[in-house]
Amino acid sequence: MLKQIKNSAWGLLNKVGLGGVVQLHLDGALKQYGWFKSFHSKQSVDANGKPLPWYTYPFILFLKPRLKPGFCVFEYGSGNSTIWYAGQVEYITAVEHENAWIRQIGPRLPVNTTLLERPLGDSYIQAVQSTGELYHIIVVDGRNRVKCAIFASDFLTPDGVIIMDNSEREWYQRAKDHLAQKGFRRLDFIGMTPIVGIETCTSVFYRDGNCLGI
Repeated sequence: MLKQIKNSAWGLLNKVGLGGVVQLHLDGALKQYGWFKSFHSKQSVDANGKPLPWYTYPFILFLKPRLKPGFCVFEYGSGNSTIWYAGQVEYITAVEHENAWIRQIGPRLPVNTTLLERPLGDSYIQAVQSTGELYHIIVVDGRNRVKCAIFASDFLTPDGVIIMDNSEREWYQRAKDHLAQKGFRRLDFIGMTPIVGIETCTSVFYRDGNCLGI
């Protein structure tokens, strides 16, 4: 009897076009990733409410097991991704231009993070140089992404990589062309991200012998 009721309920849901949505809520990959939690909270978090980078899910799954405790990361832009990286690498430095956001995110950052405040323009783009460090990973996910990607490529460790989010956007092509000319290859990860339902792309630019083992 219970099975009949269940089958009837599913039949009705499928008839009105809601069966797939309900299935995703109950036991779909989006539930496992925490997409519904991120959508309702408007925060980039996983199924347990812990911070996630606002990258495509395929790239998060690819990147996480390749991070090593000794990595040093630089990030244009900051947020839940900064917290996420800090839990898995030696340290992370991020640059932000908006003081109100710095006051909001700053108190949440772990001790192995440095948050730089720079106005938009050359000082923001060149913030990666101001630290005097070379980085295993440089994340281009803030403002002025083309100029940041081009400038930052000189401040990687020999095995370093660049991560660019929303890389499908046509106006980032000049940065992709520049990195290709410098010998970087590109691996694209297309899919959904936390919070929103549209498809986008996160790309990693790498050379032979890179720290992610690509």
